[in-house]
Amino acid sequence: MREKMMKNRKVYDLEERTYSFARDCRIFIKKLPKTLGNVEDGKQLIKSSGSIGANYIEANEKLGERDLYMRLKIARKEAKEASYWLRLLRDMNDTYEKEAEILIDEVLQLRMILSSILNKVSKSKEEII
Repeated sequence: MREKMMKNRKVYDLEERTYSFARDCRIFIKKLPKTLGNVEDGKQLIKSSGSIGANYIEANEKLGERDLYMRLKIARKEAKEASYWLRLLRDMNDTYEKEAEILIDEVLQLRMILSSILNKVSKSKEEII
């Protein structure tokens, strides 16, 4: 029951939210038929979806402002890449279109959040200079 409650409520902790996204991508990939395209695209999705959260965590443990900015940019870039692989998998697997759309929506939201953080970081960098 706790698991169902967690699934229904929006996660606001970005580390947890990126973790959930990477986990959900792996669950999605497990459901797909084992075609050559699905396996190869799935590998790419696993890498990019996990990299979003890993880079966000690294950004939080920044070595300096430049490191923070670069890690956030990498996390956003990986979100864009994950979106690409999800779109490909969605288009090649009609049966799982709805599940893919949910993941695509989530990764687009993550990209917007990361972009917003990047904008704030770059503005604060300008104020320091």
